[in-house]
Amino acid sequence: MKNRLKVLRAMRDWSQAELAMHLDVSRQAVNAIETGKHDPSLPLAFKLARLFEMPIEEIFDDQP
Repeated sequence: MKNRLKVLRAMRDWSQAELAMHLDVSRQAVNAIETGKHDPSLPLAFKLARLFEMPIEEIFDDQP
């Protein structure tokens, strides 16, 4: 699944570790989501949407 997570994180000048801390996940989990190796759980996707104050659909694109 494509996502804008890396761009959104960079706009806030956060490292992967800082974003992980906000989400209560590991840095490795953030990296796996950013690189498309792992899709976030629905609760985590909602956390991301609240953190970046945007709809989930603006962060993630399920089109191939």
